[in-house]
Amino acid sequence: MNFFKNYGRPAALLLAMAVTAAHAGTIVFNTDYSDPGPKAAIAAAVKGFEAENPDIKIKVNTFDHEGYKSAIFNFLTADPPDLATWYAANRMAPFVKAGLVENVTSLWAKNGWNQAFSASASSMTINGKKWGLPLTYYQWGIYYRKDIFEKLGIQPPKTWKELLAACAKLKANNITPFAIGTKALWPAAGWFDYIDLRLNGYKFHMELAEGKVRWTDPRVVNVFKYWDELVKPGYFLANNSSYDWQDAVPMFAKGQAGMYLMGNFAVDVMKSAGLKESQIGFVKFPVINPSIPDAEEAPTDIVFIPSGAKHKAEAEKFMEYLATPAVQSQVNAILGQLPTNKNAKLPDDPFLKAGFELLSSAKDHSQFFDRDAPAQMAKAAMDGFQHFMVDPASLPATLKHLNSVQKAVYK
Repeated sequence: MNFFKNYGRPAALLLAMAVTAAHAGTIVFNTDYSDPGPKAAIAAAVKGFEAENPDIKIKVNTFDHEGYKSAIFNFLTADPPDLATWYAANRMAPFVKAGLVENVTSLWAKNGWNQAFSASASSMTINGKKWGLPLTYYQWGIYYRKDIFEKLGIQPPKTWKELLAACAKLKANNITPFAIGTKALWPAAGWFDYIDLRLNGYKFHMELAEGKVRWTDPRVVNVFKYWDELVKPGYFLANNSSYDWQDAVPMFAKGQAGMYLMGNFAVDVMKSAGLKESQIGFVKFPVINPSIPDAEEAPTDIVFIPSGAKHKAEAEKFMEYLATPAVQSQVNAILGQLPTNKNAKLPDDPFLKAGFELLSSAKDHSQFFDRDAPAQMAKAAMDGFQHFMVDPASLPATLKHLNSVQKAVYK
């Protein structure tokens, strides 16, 4: 599949308006941090850097999210900026393969980033080299009703067996174990990702995302066997394909569901639905195979230097500034997300602190299925995940279909 066909050329006008030629001493920084919080975070970092480096100015070109996805290939080839934001792991691989990204392995070695960013290092590595700086991420995990668990005498599950026992007890008390809404498809991918990561490990999971493993492989089939231990007894919200993920939150807030596998961004929605912070607990996804090192879902935003950048030395200096614990703390406090530098200071938030501990101790980070796999493959697989939850008996046909899609995508 030609990755760049997905980006097209409709953003040419936006590109022409946004990309400004830099004069000497000016860094051009393209970003899709267009929402108020992210935009303020970038502005704060730029202000701090310029104060420390008065001889260097930074010109920030801010795109809306979808416009950025359409424009990025155009500006990387036509008039590259000096820095750009993007996503880690396989989402940056096509640009690396096309020679559009600068190799920054020497910066990692010079600054000790392999230690400071140890949990994110694998997501920045392609062909044994580093291609950018992880700027921010957030955790996924199981959020649970702490008050309901205490009332029923349920301990937060640490193993798959304990998870099944917790689900059974909740179900026996007329509480749906898991809230979920799969109308937008991606929430189901979180379940596939975590079971695969816990059962088969990070390397296998990435090989599947890269098209190196067939969907009918027994190890993939085994993921669905475990998943079915939750589907078959009715441990998920009924008719979940009719709900967006936000639509399922009120069931969790009202105590009609006891748990929710979701990213940390859901906490504010849970609070808005009426839950107190003291009612919400957080636990990492349970262990299935104890011999498999923990890998966690941690969608990661990165900053990279295009290979055609005109001011690489200045860009490297700004990247080094963004990597410092103090700046990582500042930027992520504004974002309400997690700093990727494990030496950074955390915001005073119990869920972010739990997430930071979780991700800092993980051996590897996956980016979530729709970032780890090519877009066409991800869409087909997530359709299959949703269909499996509705009709588990359809799995053999679904996996054969995914094999066909895989063959077409990975050319």
